[in-house]
Amino acid sequence: MPFYHAVVFVDHHCARIVQFGSEHTHEQKVNAHLHLRGQDERNERSKHEFLGKVCDGLIGVEEVLVVGGHTGISDFKHYAQKHRPAIALHIAGYAPVDHPSDNELVALARHWFAHYHQMAGISV
Repeated sequence: MPFYHAVVFVDHHCARIVQFGSEHTHEQKVNAHLHLRGQDERNERSKHEFLGKVCDGLIGVEEVLVVGGHTGISDFKHYAQKHRPAIALHIAGYAPVDHPSDNELVALARHWFAHYHQMAGISV
């Protein structure tokens, strides 16, 4: 059962998806399977498969915060907008962060969404 909110930490090696509610969380890890140098076409295909699996992990979530390094965020944003527009509509924001722990990730997301909802005048 998907939760209302999720936060995704994405980089080139893996993604951590944490769906959360007021009391419970559900965590999922998606690993990238990139190939050795010189195989740009295979790497691009692998990157698309990886980002597709990350998007699959977000199906049913209403609001998503995507965090990570600038390149990981940019790659995910471009992929979602081009290939998964239904998922892209649920991305509430993007924020650069440096490898938080799972607890730090959820705390960051809770704080971010509280501020986001307050600014938008939304009561969740």
